[in-house]
Amino acid sequence: MSISLSPALVSKYNSQGPRYTSYPTALEFTPNNSPTALADAFATATTDAFALYVHIPFCHALCYYCGCNKIVTRHQDKADRYLDFLALEMQATQDFMTCKTVEQCHLGGGTPTFLTIGQMTRLVALLKQHYQFSPSCEWSIEIDPRSVDQAYLTALKALGFSRISLGVQDIDNAVQISINRVQSTAHVAELIRHAQKIGFRSVNIDLIYGLPKQTPETFKQTLNAVTTFAPERISLFSYAHLPTRFAAQRKIKDTWLPTPDQKIALMTMAHQYLQAAGYHMIGMDHFAKSHDTLAIAQANKVLHRNFQGYTTHQHLDMLGLGVSAISFIGDRYLQNTKTLKAYYAALSAEQLAVEKTLSLHKDDHIRRAVIMGLMCNLQVDKQAVEQSFGIDFTTYFAEAETLLSPFIKDGLLTLDARWIKVHPAARLLIRSIAMCFDAYIGLHKNQQRFSRVI
Repeated sequence: MSISLSPALVSKYNSQGPRYTSYPTALEFTPNNSPTALADAFATATTDAFALYVHIPFCHALCYYCGCNKIVTRHQDKADRYLDFLALEMQATQDFMTCKTVEQCHLGGGTPTFLTIGQMTRLVALLKQHYQFSPSCEWSIEIDPRSVDQAYLTALKALGFSRISLGVQDIDNAVQISINRVQSTAHVAELIRHAQKIGFRSVNIDLIYGLPKQTPETFKQTLNAVTTFAPERISLFSYAHLPTRFAAQRKIKDTWLPTPDQKIALMTMAHQYLQAAGYHMIGMDHFAKSHDTLAIAQANKVLHRNFQGYTTHQHLDMLGLGVSAISFIGDRYLQNTKTLKAYYAALSAEQLAVEKTLSLHKDDHIRRAVIMGLMCNLQVDKQAVEQSFGIDFTTYFAEAETLLSPFIKDGLLTLDARWIKVHPAARLLIRSIAMCFDAYIGLHKNQQRFSRVI
């Protein structure tokens, strides 16, 4: 698939909208610190196959572009205390996970590799002590290349991790200085070579376009370097500049940023470059080699999406552990408190740290199925939705199908009695297309909190 959208067409649909790692989005969660919130969620679970997400909030330094929930500190002992409370949370949740099997475990942050090898070893031991893992469980972790060496990667492999994702973002020195994330390209290359040598199943590299000081010439050098590293996957994210929401971004001057047209040009160049280098575009922002499981899942129309992005694991409920972590269990979303103080206080009082929840209604499930079908596989089988939920699709989604008219007129999708099919090039605008089915968008008071789709 080659990019064929004109800049004018991209600009036309470059609105603000959710990334749809969930539907409804986390902005719809409401306060709920009921002591039975998690038990109530597990009562609705219909599967014994689970994913675990563990949030490690600490970072050694502040990256100005970052919008993650994080705590910047140089005090390594803070991680020891955090692990103590993670152990309490595991103990409080393990009874709910009896007879449940963990098929996927992901560590995110913050910076999971803030933990020393000893602390990471303790964390993995705690997880295995409290939960039952499938022998084929996929263990993955996000890595800040500045905080690890080859010995650290070897230790992760020995602990069972099979997939790693390195946050590179950009290799240009001026860009790195402007976002306060200076790192050695040679060191990144050495880490990737070592990871591939010792048998990691997959290496992913995160890149961001639209960063301050970024130009087509410098970003092309980044793309050239990254494709030379030959990772199995590359994630290409749009920088969302929301300084009113994320204080660190106020250190980035607006004059340093590419204009909207320049940002679109950066994105277009990157997509063309990566596909020419042999990477298949997955969903809206991921690229993978043809032998990678994401590419295979997309080809077979079984790609899935959750809070960690695109995945091959379908029908997994997710238990989130740690400050700000999100769970999806049965028909409930739950989110832990976002501050360490409140997280520690709840667990010290022998309570879970759930702060917000959302119960999905039938309409949420219907729209979630349609939106995820679009986001993952660029198509919706209207007949299948009708059979699953007992509705007449055209009647139920009359307003949504009207909203699709401009996309149809511009040749971005087709709509007939059975199918909604998005043109492959239009996946760049898939968030805008999905928004046509979002019942909350028209009512949303916080739409300005979303990033632009490009």
